[in-house]
Amino acid sequence: MKKKYLQLIFIIAVTVFFQASAFSSERVHPSDFTYKSINLNPPVPNKTVLKNGMVIYALEDHELPIFTINAVIKTGAIYVPEDKTGLSSITGSVMRSGGTKNMTWKEIDEKLEFIAGSVETSIGSDSGSAILSVMTKDIDEGLKIFADVLMHPVFAQEKIDITKNQAIEAIRRENDNPGRVASREFRRLLYRDHPYGRKSTIESVSSITREDIIAFHKKYYHPNNIMFGISGDFNKGEILDKIRSVFKDWKKKEIDFAEVPPVKKDLNRSVNYVYKDVKQSVIRLGHMGLDYRNPDHYSVILMNYILGGGSFQSRMMQDIRNDRGLAYSVWSYFQLGMRDIGVFASGTGTKLQSTITVIKLMEDIIKEMRESPVKDEELRNAKEYLINSFVFKFTSTAQIVNRFLTFEHYDLPTNYLETYLENIRKVTKEDILRVAQKYLKPDQTVILVVGNKEKFEAPLNKFGPVNEIKLKSYKN
Repeated sequence: MKKKYLQLIFIIAVTVFFQASAFSSERVHPSDFTYKSINLNPPVPNKTVLKNGMVIYALEDHELPIFTINAVIKTGAIYVPEDKTGLSSITGSVMRSGGTKNMTWKEIDEKLEFIAGSVETSIGSDSGSAILSVMTKDIDEGLKIFADVLMHPVFAQEKIDITKNQAIEAIRRENDNPGRVASREFRRLLYRDHPYGRKSTIESVSSITREDIIAFHKKYYHPNNIMFGISGDFNKGEILDKIRSVFKDWKKKEIDFAEVPPVKKDLNRSVNYVYKDVKQSVIRLGHMGLDYRNPDHYSVILMNYILGGGSFQSRMMQDIRNDRGLAYSVWSYFQLGMRDIGVFASGTGTKLQSTITVIKLMEDIIKEMRESPVKDEELRNAKEYLINSFVFKFTSTAQIVNRFLTFEHYDLPTNYLETYLENIRKVTKEDILRVAQKYLKPDQTVILVVGNKEKFEAPLNKFGPVNEIKLKSYKN
């Protein structure tokens, strides 16, 4: 199947080349080329629900002798008490590195190294992940290890200590990087007291015990709370029997999920400053956004491409970098939330003496997007990029299966990809203007600058009262 899509990409490239050759005697812009519309119909994974509640999506691909399972678990940092922030990520790490009831971590490493396989586990903000990758001939051995890691981790204390120390050291160092400071503080300002805005502290990580980790795993890791995406070289009937066998003792259990409040949609405009003695300032502007369930998000995707998401084709890049040379890179994105709403963010870095100028330019470009329709060429270029790059979402069966896992995990329609191109194609200039006016919110914009205000070309309070954020100092 992978070969099929690579062939399609090759055909498109060859078509464009010969079209260009046909006009070799005159200069022709790539946008003048004509070609058939791309219409893809990727295969749909087969879905099975086992008696223990485990959901399995399976898609065979016999091109290479490789077998992969990507597991998604409904868990995450959002279910962790604030004073234990960091518990989920440490659990996800030590689940793999800390050994099991049947094998020490050294034995797991040796077995996987011998078969050139891998097992990885992690836990993010609102989902857990476990990945198995082995050669087809080693499926039985790989499944045995994978099941043991998921069901019977022992969380060896020595590995917990190592992981906690690494986390604490990362916290000590994170203020050294102005970009990381900007990202962390900007997220806190947007999400405020919501779990999405939390960040581990030395105190919260230090308080985490092995008993906390065991209890967290015990609460959320059950077969009715997990989905498998299986791809590669296997026989569906045989692999389902193997999975039933290795997980036969894993019983379903009702889970009492911790309550997670909804994300607050509205913000007050604010100007925020973090002092760092650096040579250039880091700038972030943004506010709350929207989610995938909102039908306007197709228009928003195109609008943002034109605004700042389209690299050198975007208005921000053209104006601030290309025309004025005030930044190396300037960007914007609408993070489309999966579980709840995401955020709109734009950002750049510029020399200290042009900080105020660049912030004003960014706000002016956003304002212009809200006031006037985009140009026909801008919308055409944005559509062409999104449509022509769509093929790269299907370069492997694993990508396809994993998307179905994501959609089901967040309770999104599984036919999303089937309707994506159609929904992008039908967006109009009027749609772009409408969503720009609705979802770009100057009166709710959070401005954050990391730098040295004494060297700015004008006072930062030009944009409003300034809230100074003090960074915590860590002594070695």
